Amino acid sequence: MTGWQWAVNLQRSFDQTIRPGCRHSESDLPFGCRGLFHRRERGMFRAVSDTEPTSYRAVIAYDGRDYFGWQRLAEKETVQGTLEKAITAAFGEETPVQGAGRTDRGANAEGQVAGFRLIQAREVAEIRESLNRCLPDSIRVLDVQVVPKEFHARMSAIGKEYTYMIWNNPELPEELTHHVWHVPERLSFEAMEAALPELVGRHDFASFGTKTRFAQKSTVRELFSATIERDDSMIRFGFHGDSFLNHMVRNMVRAVVKVGEGKYEPAKIAEILKAGKRSASPGSAPASGLCLMQVFYPEDSETGPVGDPFVA
Repeated sequence: MTGWQWAVNLQRSFDQTIRPGCRHSESDLPFGCRGLFHRRERGMFRAVSDTEPTSYRAVIAYDGRDYFGWQRLAEKETVQGTLEKAITAAFGEETPVQGAGRTDRGANAEGQVAGFRLIQAREVAEIRESLNRCLPDSIRVLDVQVVPKEFHARMSAIGKEYTYMIWNNPELPEELTHHVWHVPERLSFEAMEAALPELVGRHDFASFGTKTRFAQKSTVRELFSATIERDDSMIRFGFHGDSFLNHMVRNMVRAVVKVGEGKYEPAKIAEILKAGKRSASPGSAPASGLCLMQVFYPEDSETGPVGDPFVA
């Protein structure tokens, strides 16, 4: 047996031992695996394999109140960083996780998509269950599927759907805290409904995009639909587009709410859009009301995302 084959077999033995759960002591492992255990505990573990890694696509839901957004940050809890730690804890592999969207601090998700690769292929049900055991209750893996190696959670996406929720009542139920924007004063639903169509279509949304540290090739985006509905005190905005600029949904909602407050006429939204500069629009609505509902890909069908569960 070559040294490389020995390393592969050792890793497989290690993986089989840690597969059921997330926390282990040295005595739980075969003697030859204990060095790997110590390396993993010190953050030095690197998987080895003689096979091509398998790519996975996971649908993630999370309550964003306890996280500094999606994007990995040094010494701060983020959704991406927490997922990566859970993968290492569950499977003994360190692998970067891609996200379909970089949600803001405090924003929530019901359909975020994460992409990652594992050296040792596993059944998708095992991945989902193992990750949920290792993740805090505020992050849940809803679905896992095998995808082609070319798949990229953000670059492969062709659309996203967001909702934004406002609780329009002087009294805010405790269970809605951190999940809505609380606006006590009565808003004009009819005025906001009249303003929304101005946003639909292909436009330069520079007025509604907060500048980022990263250079953007274009601020032109296509908004397929913008909807609003009211259920008693709850107002729900829905936005479906090909892509969104940084803070774009929150900035659009803030401008439309200005219409609902009677501070803007509905036609003001078109003026802001045509100005093409961030200074033309008001500030941002709070992140708490924002939720990423779904991400769309070319291979998706009416029956759901493609990808057959891996069976070992």
